[in-house]
Amino acid sequence: MKISRQSKIIELINKYDIETQEELADRLMKDGYNVTQATVSRDIRELKLTKVAVDGGRQKYIVLQKTEPGMSEKYTRVLRDAFISMDMAQNILVIKTVSGMAMAVAAALDALRINSIVGCIAGDDTIMCAIRTKEDTIAVMERLNRLINAD
Repeated sequence: MKISRQSKIIELINKYDIETQEELADRLMKDGYNVTQATVSRDIRELKLTKVAVDGGRQKYIVLQKTEPGMSEKYTRVLRDAFISMDMAQNILVIKTVSGMAMAVAAALDALRINSIVGCIAGDDTIMCAIRTKEDTIAVMERLNRLINAD
């Protein structure tokens, strides 16, 4: 439930300009997540969300990008917990996830900052990644396998 809720939080802050914890809690409630302000506060801290200024003097939450290369332990855990399978069609990588977790896994893929991944589109349980070449696709699949199966 926590991973699903945090995935929804990332999805919401990427979709809407959310300024307050209360606004975030309201949007979560509308999507069926029964949360308290304390839970939202804890999730914000764990996800390392921060606020940035937007037009009109307002602020909004964003995911704080790490400066070190690679992925945080949280993203690795999301990737491992939600991943089901992957397959390729030429330079397109299709990743299947647990229902409702594609956005979180796509965020984890973005955190990897793999130059050969041109972009990802996530639905509910499927991610399509456009990768530069067929050879790059094979290399990305090998890298993901190592991350998912690491002890």
